[in-house]
Amino acid sequence: MKGTAIPYKMLSLDPFSQWLGIEILECEIGSCKVGMIVRKEMLNSMGKAHGGITYSLADTSFGFSVNTNGKYAVSIDTSINHIQALAEGDYIIATCSLESLKNKVGFYIIEIKRENTLVALFKGVAYRTSKDWEE
Repeated sequence: MKGTAIPYKMLSLDPFSQWLGIEILECEIGSCKVGMIVRKEMLNSMGKAHGGITYSLADTSFGFSVNTNGKYAVSIDTSINHIQALAEGDYIIATCSLESLKNKVGFYIIEIKRENTLVALFKGVAYRTSKDWEE
């Protein structure tokens, strides 16, 4: 199995991303755009989206993207910068872009936006295993 079918298979096997309400908006080899709505149960004590929500959306986009080459891939390092707070009802989109790919390691940047406003920036490094995704 290779390419854009893999993220859909991954999402079907991922109860956490399903609970978040993540939907796949676009997918190419090395890139995936996903979106979701911030719900009330995702808010922190200040009435804003918990930072883990933005992180989780970005991590899902990252995970889907790094596996589109057909090999099982896992994150080995990630980080996020939170730029703007999010509120209940906000629709956010994470877009993952491949920046550099070596034989086994890839570096990715994920921008999380509300409309055209950057609300967080996620960086990830992935390790590609030799195991193939199967139908």
